[in-house]
Order: sequence, then C-alpha cells, then structure tokens
Amino acid sequence: MTGNPTPGTDAPIHFRLTAEPLSMDALVALVTRPDCGAVAAFAGVVRGVTVAEERSTETEYLVYEAYALMAEKQSLALAAEVMRRWPQVRSIAMEHRTGRCEIGEPTVAVAVATPHRNDGCFEACRYAIDRLKAVVPIWKQENQGAQATWVEGEAQSALNVNP
Repeated sequence: MTGNPTPGTDAPIHFRLTAEPLSMDALVALVTRPDCGAVAAFAGVVRGVTVAEERSTETEYLVYEAYALMAEKQSLALAAEVMRRWPQVRSIAMEHRTGRCEIGEPTVAVAVATPHRNDGCFEACRYAIDRLKAVVPIWKQENQGAQATWVEGEAQSALNVNP
C-alpha cells in the first residue's frame, strides 16, 4: 500500500506486505527523488545459524504472519513519526514478507531518502527498522527440522506518535 503524502509535505510513503520476494532495487527506486542525494536502505535476511548464549541454533526456514490491516495502519503512523523526527526525510518505503522465507532471502526492507547524507538519512532508516520490528503486528516462526518456534520480538514501548 502506498500512502498519501503526509499532510504538509510532498513526501511519499510506501508500505507493503507481500508473499513475493523483496527487491532492494525496487524499494530504493520508490524513494529516489530529484531533490534527494542520499538514500539509506536496510534489508533483514533469513540467517541459517543463530548464536545466543554460547550455543547456536540452525534454522531451515522462517514463516511470517501478519495482521495486515493493523500492520498497514501502524506502518503509516511509523512513517509519519519518522518524518516528524527527521524533517529532511522526503520519502520512506517499508516492505515485509509473509509466508515461508528461505535462508538468505530478504524478509524486511526499509529505504529512506533525504537531500544530503547528514540530514538524518542513516538515523531515520535505523529508527524505522527498529520501530517496525517493535510495533508492527508481524510474527516470525523459526523452523529447525521437526521443531517450530514462534519468536517474540524485543519488548519496546508502543509507537510514540508525539515525539
């Protein structure tokens, strides 16, 4: 879903849930604008090995589920929050996979554009991915052979729409 521009700006906002593979090139193209010379992008990919507390777990694949209507609402609110915190952000795009994802596949992607790299481009991109993982209702199931485990995200406060 591509949102309407945020009131008072000409900045496009894009959010999409999809069972199709994500394209970083396509995401970057969505935020690229003639008035922006900086684009920061992040992709989270399925890792095959997770090391935690001196032990490693091998993952065969992940499965993502989402509450689509609420995910869209929360993501558009998050994008508006990013644009308030970093007024130089001219466009933001976020996409997340649903369904089965294999090792090495991107599962989540964020891209942000600003006029210059020192206009908060990196910071806004990092904030967007951190908050998306914290507040958007998307759930991950790790599959290790015959065992499947739903993984909770990091506990973070609810979306602060009035920073």
